[in-house]
Amino acid sequence: MTAKLYCFGESGNAYKAALTMTLAGYPWEPVFVDFFGGETRRPDYLALNEMGEAPVFVEGDLVLSQSAVIQLHVAEATGKLMGAPGERAEVMRWLFWDNHKGSSQFGAQRFMMNFLPEAKRPEGAIAWLGGRVKAALATLETHLATRDWMVGAGPTLADCACCSYLYYPEPFGFARQDFPAISAWLDRIAALPGWQHPYDMMPGNPADRA
Repeated sequence: MTAKLYCFGESGNAYKAALTMTLAGYPWEPVFVDFFGGETRRPDYLALNEMGEAPVFVEGDLVLSQSAVIQLHVAEATGKLMGAPGERAEVMRWLFWDNHKGSSQFGAQRFMMNFLPEAKRPEGAIAWLGGRVKAALATLETHLATRDWMVGAGPTLADCACCSYLYYPEPFGFARQDFPAISAWLDRIAALPGWQHPYDMMPGNPADRA
């Protein structure tokens, strides 16, 4: 059975799930969610995910939301991307870090700077978030300065999560030339078999709305 991932290309959180399934060899297909057209707030979508968010994973009667939950399901089903025995806790530590300190800051900053009309941007929010983005990137850069992967000797769910917003071209405070360890790590991930940029892996691209 092929899983369906309700997603859109601009979503780094959806990319975590899509990249995890792709690298793990888990059969899946994308279902486009028109987030910017308000689809996630419509009753039929809320019936699928009461949180009104993407991604949503559907496989038969199994419905999962929240990217980390989808990632863990895929890892447990395939036996891939959880690292070596004894590394699960460290993988989970970085999944939680990304959810709280990484993607949550990167995604919010990118959304406000690139997709939210200037008149609707909360006063001071971009400057405040910018400091948190800078701190999170510094943590990631320091961690990757002495290793090739987030945990252990190869790619894991932690890599799929922590990289998810860092391939996008829209500015939010991240420039690869300023973070050489992160940049080299992104190149290693991009060299993995099956890797694609989020705008190629999932439907939905700012150019579609231009």
